[in-house]
Amino acid sequence: MASDTHSLIEARLGGHAAAVKSIAACLGTADDGELFIEQRRSENFVWDDGRLKSASSDETEGFGLRAVAGEAAAYAHSTEITPEALARAARHCALVSAGHGGTAEAAPERTNRHLYSADDPSRTRSFTGKVDLLATMDAYARALDPRVAQVSLSLACDWQDVEILRSDGALYRDTRPLIRLNAAVVARNGAVSGQGSHGIGGRGDPGQYLTDEAWKAAVNEAVRQSLVALEAQAAPAGEFDVVLGPGWPGVMLHEAVGHGLEGDFNRKKTSAFAGLLGQQVAAKGVTVVDDGTLPGRRGSISIDDEGTPSHATTLIEDGILVGYMQDRQNARLMKMRPTGNGRRQSFAHIPMPRMTNTYMLAGNMPPEEIIASVRNGLYAVSFGGGQVDITSGKFVFSCTEAYRIENGKVTAPVKGATLIGNGPEAMHRVSMIGNDLALDPGVGTCGKQGQGVPVGVGQPTLRLDRITVGGTAA
Repeated sequence: MASDTHSLIEARLGGHAAAVKSIAACLGTADDGELFIEQRRSENFVWDDGRLKSASSDETEGFGLRAVAGEAAAYAHSTEITPEALARAARHCALVSAGHGGTAEAAPERTNRHLYSADDPSRTRSFTGKVDLLATMDAYARALDPRVAQVSLSLACDWQDVEILRSDGALYRDTRPLIRLNAAVVARNGAVSGQGSHGIGGRGDPGQYLTDEAWKAAVNEAVRQSLVALEAQAAPAGEFDVVLGPGWPGVMLHEAVGHGLEGDFNRKKTSAFAGLLGQQVAAKGVTVVDDGTLPGRRGSISIDDEGTPSHATTLIEDGILVGYMQDRQNARLMKMRPTGNGRRQSFAHIPMPRMTNTYMLAGNMPPEEIIASVRNGLYAVSFGGGQVDITSGKFVFSCTEAYRIENGKVTAPVKGATLIGNGPEAMHRVSMIGNDLALDPGVGTCGKQGQGVPVGVGQPTLRLDRITVGGTAA
């Protein structure tokens, strides 16, 4: 992947040959490593209480140099992209491999795949045009229903250009656009209030997320959720059969299962899935993949932040654990193949195994039949925050939109519902898998060890048998 911008290696570091010479001594006895250079432009607008609350624009650039020796790694980064700064970083990183005598890993394979354009989303509309869009969205939301009391909107645009240089001279480049538009609404009916939110985004043509059809759909959904919340009853507590809706509820799969399938946790044996390759870890029919190759999706990357092309990696197949998500270091130590999951938040962060777009494949059950099979249960349509312990697999997730299921029919909306359980155990409780696989609308950000990266989630409608539900009903 190439960008139409100038190369910082050529412009700031004296060219390709000079940069290779500078890092070669540092990485000569290391097992692996790379020079990562980044240019980034970001723009953020926040609209609240009928006015523009904040607007910011930021441009950053810098490099990170890494040397890997066995399980150890040295990392140095700087916002000063000069030969002198690179030389200082190289001297620092060389300490980790001094006397190590490693054999450098082969360079990643190359790809000409283009999953997104190089267009900068911030240039899709003028400053005034973006403010006018948010004002129009605010007026539209308030006109939908007199109970709409508060509207909060945000627009975030990000453009990242990266160059990855290895000591053998291999050079990789990728330019990544990203946009997200979000609407949050509070509706009030007397003393009762309800909240709803919906966002859209991704790496596709930036203009597609700002059309009248796209933003109106987002606002309509946020308002709908807020009005449903006004009518919600206190959620029951106890063990229930739970039906998870398609799309965004896949965030529970991401947290409760996905993190446990990242290579570093399994190499260090801190994951509940460690040592279980080839074993049954979920119900038959459950197949989970991590796929960074989906065009235009928020979690997609043409190459990862080590230069490895992204892959469609099957993690669980028909209930059997068949793979982990790997960066280069953990793949080498585990004698496995890198899967294109070596990701970092920015040049100031070291790469580690991270998810891209993680989702469960569809089954063959119509969703209405899944709901009809439940006599007394919960239908969870959307989730908010959650907590997961990677080692034990225990999780707690709060539902932002959920309903009672009574005698096979979706009935009253409920509030205050939480799902409590264990990720691996919950995967064994999947008894029905819908034929309606959907991905989230493009709003996910995943945190790990202080780093955040954009991700995607998804799943079809699922039935989970006998899940503990925490509620607020007396």
